[in-house]
Amino acid sequence: MNRWRDIKAGKKEPLNEESKNNNLNSNICTSIPARIKAFIVDMFMIMMPLAYATTYVFMNGKDDFQGSQEARWGLSIIYGLIIIVFWIAKGQTPGLKAYSLKLIDEKTREKISFPKAILRYLSFIFAATTIVLTFLPFFRKDKKTFQDLVTNTLVIKIQKK
Repeated sequence: MNRWRDIKAGKKEPLNEESKNNNLNSNICTSIPARIKAFIVDMFMIMMPLAYATTYVFMNGKDDFQGSQEARWGLSIIYGLIIIVFWIAKGQTPGLKAYSLKLIDEKTREKISFPKAILRYLSFIFAATTIVLTFLPFFRKDKKTFQDLVTNTLVIKIQKK
């Protein structure tokens, strides 16, 4: 209420469109703990059944799986394709949906495109392998991850209907 009085009295300038957008971006970015929880849910709901099926249905147990680079890379590719399909179709993976989060394009505020989804997954793999980039959101005010910066995406909190 004080801000309105200050603007009306001429003490402060009203927010211009650019500062409103910057303020909007900083307010809607999801917290790091919520994103971590969503990632863990995705790992248990998508990756674990795939890993179990690969290890015990398609291979002869954990020793064969651990000794096979192809199986591990194949599992990562299949997991990535499933995640990409979720991002394109709904803008949400099961983990994001469980915590009322959604992945959107920063400029259009719509679901992301197929090439952007592929780039986002590849940049996620790169960030995870470099370890340093994994901790990037802890040092940024807007809490953006490396893959968010590369693909200009946001993970936002949505209102439950």
